[in-house]
Amino acid sequence: MMALVITLLIVGAILMLLETLLPGLVTGIIGLLCLVAAVILGYQEFGSQTGNQILSGVVVGLVLGVMGWLKVFPESRLANRYVSRSAVGELGVDRPELLHGVGVALSGLRPSGTASINGERVDVVSEGAFIEQGAAIRVVVVEGVRIVVREV
Repeated sequence: MMALVITLLIVGAILMLLETLLPGLVTGIIGLLCLVAAVILGYQEFGSQTGNQILSGVVVGLVLGVMGWLKVFPESRLANRYVSRSAVGELGVDRPELLHGVGVALSGLRPSGTASINGERVDVVSEGAFIEQGAAIRVVVVEGVRIVVREV
C-alpha cells in the first residue's frame, strides 16, 4: 500500500508541475486530487503519525513549490511566452491641453456625452446640470481621462 501512496504523491507532483505548462486547470485539479488521495490513504493505512508526516510533506512541498515558482517563473524563458513587457509605461491619457478649451456639445450631456473641443471629438462629463446638444461649452477640469465641462 505504501507503493500506491508514493505513486500518488509522485503523479500528483508531476501533474501540478504540468499545470504550469498546460492551461485549463484539468491537470492541476487531478494532481491536487492525487495528493489528497495520498494523504487520505496514508491516514487510513498507516495511522495518524504517518498520515501527519505525509500531510506535512505535501503542504511543505506545495508551499516551497509555489514560492520557487514565483521566484523563478518571472525571469524564465517560459515567462516570455505569457508575460507582455511592452505594455508597461505611460498610457498617455492625460489631456492637459484641453483645459480651458471651448467647444460644442455634440450630444446632450446627461451628465456625460460627446463634445467637440478645439476641433477634436472627445468624451466629456458636465459639471452637474444637463447641457443641450449644440450648446457652447468650456473645459473646467481635466483629471486623467475625465474631462469636465460647463456651459458658457
